[in-house]
Amino acid sequence: MVGQLVNGAGALAWIYLTLYLVEDRGMSAQQAGFAAAAYGIGLLGGNLGGGWFGDRFGLRTAAVASQLLWAIACTAMPFAPGASLAFLAALAGLFGGAGRPNLSALVATSLPPERRREGIALSRTASNAGFTIGPPLGGLLAAYDFSLVFVVDAVTSLVMAVIVWRWVPSGQQTTRLLTTGLWRTVFRDRSVLVVLATIVVVDTVYRQIFATMPLLLRDAGTPAVAYGVLLGASSVVIVLFEAPIAVRLQGHRATRVIAAGFACIGLGLAVLGVWPALGGAALAIAVMTAGEMLYKPTATAHVADAAPEGMVGRYSSLYAAASISGMFLAPAIGGTTYQHAPQLLYPVAAGLALAAGAVLLLTRVKVRDVLPSESTAQQSSGS
Repeated sequence: MVGQLVNGAGALAWIYLTLYLVEDRGMSAQQAGFAAAAYGIGLLGGNLGGGWFGDRFGLRTAAVASQLLWAIACTAMPFAPGASLAFLAALAGLFGGAGRPNLSALVATSLPPERRREGIALSRTASNAGFTIGPPLGGLLAAYDFSLVFVVDAVTSLVMAVIVWRWVPSGQQTTRLLTTGLWRTVFRDRSVLVVLATIVVVDTVYRQIFATMPLLLRDAGTPAVAYGVLLGASSVVIVLFEAPIAVRLQGHRATRVIAAGFACIGLGLAVLGVWPALGGAALAIAVMTAGEMLYKPTATAHVADAAPEGMVGRYSSLYAAASISGMFLAPAIGGTTYQHAPQLLYPVAAGLALAAGAVLLLTRVKVRDVLPSESTAQQSSGS
């Protein structure tokens, strides 16, 4: 948790990347956008492929390696020639993305199944606490010298690498390594497929609070600072309540908790559809934050629980990729819809989130949904 807090506080480079490229490196907005897109492509690739390295070489080794490579990429950014910045950004995204599933899998495999939701919630709590510190710190550093943003990010990543290597257990050891057959295994597991598919849908509609809500509030005459306050308040609520909620609900079946979270996301988006103003946005953020606290740690642990022995890293990679899919889908789909049919955006998004929850519950009726204490991953690790 200490490492996640420090790393979250120092995770500045990606936040200020576009601004840095325009203001400090003299790029046009279009060039900076292409570089940021390259970072996003690398991020997706890292999230998809990072778990393979974790399963192959060890989760802790892969997590430390990704932190070290990310630190190198951050350090190189201020010194790299302009023509190579997009390529370097893609590499940075690849390295940074590869660490996410391995860190998540480390938490999952280092704890008994019945405590995984709690552990993942605590990990997210630490990251969110750090994130409340990071952006203001980055703004102060950028005002003095933009290069310091990348230096601080690199240093905090090195601190994270040392903490993981020195104090974090390597996770449960497997008696055999399944190096092939991931997709065949996943496609046989209908419950995981449904969770991953619904996560893609819900993440896309959830991220409308980042993609289009600022436009909605601007059109309603709300100052930009109010939007920032709403997001800051949401982070504080997550820091204070996500872990206790995970502890309280750890005995409940995962799909029910995830579906309840999806329902909250849908209700929050519905509020925006009928009350497109600051008051509606505040209520929507409150309800959607509750949904986030319900479904995100639970779904992360649920997918790890379903992983066969030797595939926890790759299963975590699949979940990690699904859980950031909205970063690419939400701006394109939401921006286009907001421009041409703004009155439909939030009602349709709400309907999709509610439908995702319904699909998850209907699937649970046909596919056995185990409690954390009955985890298949726990059973296989003893074979």
